[in-house]
Amino acid sequence: MARSSARPVVTLRSTAETGVTYVTRKNRLSDPDRLVLRKYDRVAGEHVPFREER
Repeated sequence: MARSSARPVVTLRSTAETGVTYVTRKNRLSDPDRLVLRKYDRVAGEHVPFREER
């Protein structure tokens, strides 16, 4: 069964400029803009916003 193109895999990169990334899926139909999630940055040692890369 093929993956849906409505839910692509996206890479989230830390805004703390530490190089830490997360990989997740998003719903392109309900969230067409760049995704920003507050997640834990292991290098910075705190929660920071992670922004979708293109």
